[in-house]
Amino acid sequence: MHRSRLTPFKAASSSRRTVLGAISAAGLAAVLPTTGPAHADTDTPNGGRKMASIKTSDGTEIFYKDWGPKTAQPIVFHHGWPLSADDWDSQMMFILSHGYRVIAHDRRGHGRSSQTDIGGDMDTYAADMAALADTLDLQNAVHIGHSAGGGEVARYVARAKPGRVAKMALISAVTPMMLRTQSNPGGLPKEVFDGFRTSMVANRAQFYRDIPAGPFYGFNRAGAKVSEGVIQNWWRQAMMGSIKAQYDCIKALSETDFTEDLKSISKPTLVLHGEDDQIVPIKDSSVRAAKLVRGATLKVYPGLPHGMCTTHPEMINPDLLNFIKG
Repeated sequence: MHRSRLTPFKAASSSRRTVLGAISAAGLAAVLPTTGPAHADTDTPNGGRKMASIKTSDGTEIFYKDWGPKTAQPIVFHHGWPLSADDWDSQMMFILSHGYRVIAHDRRGHGRSSQTDIGGDMDTYAADMAALADTLDLQNAVHIGHSAGGGEVARYVARAKPGRVAKMALISAVTPMMLRTQSNPGGLPKEVFDGFRTSMVANRAQFYRDIPAGPFYGFNRAGAKVSEGVIQNWWRQAMMGSIKAQYDCIKALSETDFTEDLKSISKPTLVLHGEDDQIVPIKDSSVRAAKLVRGATLKVYPGLPHGMCTTHPEMINPDLLNFIKG
């Protein structure tokens, strides 16, 4: 099994090879202030339908999808950096087909949510989720987070109101912490994340092409079956969002320490991770996270990449369903 090694970006003009070599820790997000009431699926003057959204107390609109029977158990999906709720298409359709209510939102500044320049931190992300849960009155929900979205889930579940959460699943998540510090010596050096920010500002469009074409889906591996459609869909979602919000989210996903959140959680927890994840290395993320949550179950997929929910839904989806049902 090949292993990729992270190397920091040297400058905005780094070669494509340097950029791809340095990409080994993206896809994350955050959590909790206060948010207000929602307006969902309201009629427009011409008789059309508006996108469902809530408006937070700071005026940010959070877009969400809410499909399936409203009396069914809600399954809530949290996307990674710098994507949107669309990244969960395969999982939402699969779980929906089994009779569940499926919900996914675009993190503030991402996708179709407001391109705000405030609130790019995990506490606010979690607060936005809490407001959405209050608006939809979600009871006994299962929260599933990928990459940065896993951090968002951990922060939200640790603070959720009684009765709101039944279970959580962390997939290729940034928990417990990505950044290398004295207390987290196995983390990634700050220069890696600085390189992300530099490359975004220099040429976001190219940077957002290189990530999915390379390490995110393992398309840089020998013999990989490359999907141009998957690459373009990643690029489409990423470019929909605000560069400012995505820039701020890098700090949130890399520097937030979720250790105490994980220790405080007693809900049934499933931790899934690809063994060949080049974005969020498994050893210092899911292996540690599974030990911090009481009774958590860790499942490792040999050879699978960071974006395994997209590349291997036939493996991930049944495992999620079994966990939901279990």
